[in-house]
Amino acid sequence: MKLSTCAYSYRDLLTTGKMTLEECLDQAAAIGLDGVELTAYYFPELTSQYLNYIKREVFVRGLDVSGTAVGGNFSHEDASKRREQIEHVKQWIERSAQLGSPVLRVFAGGVPQGVERATAEGWVRDGLAECSEVGAKYGVILAIENHGGLTADAAGILALIEPFASNPWIGINLDFGNFTGDIYSQYAQCALHTVTTHAKVTVAQGDKRELVDYRKVFTIMKEAGYQGYISIEYEEPEEPIVGVSRFAAYLRGCLVNT
Repeated sequence: MKLSTCAYSYRDLLTTGKMTLEECLDQAAAIGLDGVELTAYYFPELTSQYLNYIKREVFVRGLDVSGTAVGGNFSHEDASKRREQIEHVKQWIERSAQLGSPVLRVFAGGVPQGVERATAEGWVRDGLAECSEVGAKYGVILAIENHGGLTADAAGILALIEPFASNPWIGINLDFGNFTGDIYSQYAQCALHTVTTHAKVTVAQGDKRELVDYRKVFTIMKEAGYQGYISIEYEEPEEPIVGVSRFAAYLRGCLVNT
């Protein structure tokens, strides 16, 4: 397994202009990470020339583009809105391929008011199926994140993913900070379908946040044969330049010890 950080970890700095995307890359290289996940929200422009420029800037710093990430909602109750979301994801599949990203993180969405859960799940599967055809064309895996709504627990995300067991272009972006309850058993249930991950420092358990034990996490993932990226998604109150570096050192130690 290798370590990466999401651009999202530096979101406040990026959105206020205190950090450029290039400086985000500098920071990832400075703390010895292997890659960066380039979140769609933080690109100052999306021209082909700029995407090629960023791809080069990643490479010359000795990094990989570990993934790209886009928002979205495959379960919107309005069919025209669902179509917009699908086309947006398709566009980002092409951009991901241009950037050299092997995987694109997507969201499922929730169950709209007045809609049966089974109907919403069907919309998500239809969106994933259509987008995965484009993913196969460009060599980009769609990774659906456990991000509340239909994917709030392992059973929910597996209901969406398991019908695609024979489709190599759809998998899970397993976020270790987004489940509640018995988190480790849920990680184990999802591990075989996981193609990329997000690592948060803590996880919500009731009204509190608890530290995630990444020695347990990495043992589970190794037993499942996972060899991909552990991408830091830093959400703690500490300033991220310090916080990400400290968390990366902890994760590196956990990898060595498991």
